[in-house]
Amino acid sequence: MAARASRKLLRDFLFRRACTTPIASARHCSSAAETAPKIPHFSKKGRLLTGTFLGLVIGGGAYVSTVDEATFCGWLFSATKLVNPFFALLDPEVAHRLGVSAAARGWVPREKRPDPSNLGLEVWGRKFSNPVGLAAGFDKNAEAVDGLLGLGFGFVEIGSVTPVPQEGNPKPRIFRLREEGAIINRCGFNSEGIVAVAKRLGAQHGKRKLDETTSTSSSSGEEVKPGGKAGPGILGVNLGKNKTSEDASSDYVQGVHTLSQYADYLVINVSSPNTPGLRMLQGRKQLKDLVKRVQAARDEMQWGEEGPPPLLVKIAPDLSKEDLEDIAAVALALRLDGLVISNTTVSRPDPVSTNPVASEAGGLSGKPLFNTSTSLLKDMYILTRSVTLLI
Repeated sequence: MAARASRKLLRDFLFRRACTTPIASARHCSSAAETAPKIPHFSKKGRLLTGTFLGLVIGGGAYVSTVDEATFCGWLFSATKLVNPFFALLDPEVAHRLGVSAAARGWVPREKRPDPSNLGLEVWGRKFSNPVGLAAGFDKNAEAVDGLLGLGFGFVEIGSVTPVPQEGNPKPRIFRLREEGAIINRCGFNSEGIVAVAKRLGAQHGKRKLDETTSTSSSSGEEVKPGGKAGPGILGVNLGKNKTSEDASSDYVQGVHTLSQYADYLVINVSSPNTPGLRMLQGRKQLKDLVKRVQAARDEMQWGEEGPPPLLVKIAPDLSKEDLEDIAAVALALRLDGLVISNTTVSRPDPVSTNPVASEAGGLSGKPLFNTSTSLLKDMYILTRSVTLLI
């Protein structure tokens, strides 16, 4: 009896203590309503602002959900302009690296608006949705092919890819000329090598093939859509040589054997100013020997109905009239599929020449190169006629 009485007294004490203590557990007490602290009410102005904000969010979300993909896509591309000034504050190579990483992860807008039909063209049996492409040098290691094609480019060219991985030239090696809308770079074929690039392209190619196989939206009776081995766009692979290589031809042949199966077209880069001795391969005899070996390597491989990828040569803008005539003669004699016009220039045309950065070694690209490359395009068109020219 005494034990029960003691337990009863203890329960009564604890019950009263809990009911008179203003803590969160008071809500379990029957008298909690009398002792619990009152929750302050929002002011009328606060409730109005909160309601307005929630209304805007809900209404905006409802409106966006009814907007077609093309319009929403346009908004996204416009919004990216707000981010561009941030990249301009960064080191040029850091900004470049972030841009590639963002495209590789799908953190860039995706173009959903179809290209006008009058922009489409067919070259080498490949259908381009539009003639605007991304040149080699941006995505050197094929990290962001899908993301870059998704931006709306008709074609994307990766590389230059070297057989053996190499770091390239010491940093810093990219310099902005903001006022002139130009860049000087001396990267020097920094590349992860053909094995790493082949693995990446192979994985991307396999995924696209799987998606095409499992898709039920297409049928054999539909008109052939623009695109190539990269899916919605055309993929070019730009081949380079290692800095320490003594046999340039073997480097390009190795690139053909390893990467051509993933390419809609191949480019032999013999015009970068940042690899010692590379531009000497543009001489008549050197270029002829090189192209013949690369063509033989490509043609000895097994190809399907589409045939081997077209082979192009990328030339420099700093060539004499005699050099251009020699290149045109080789292109016509060996039935080269095309020329890429042009690489960067070692010259410093006005107004670049007065910029302090102009003294940096490397190749100049951007607005100051427009007149030079356009003039070169005209000259080579006259000299070749039947050869496809990319600029």
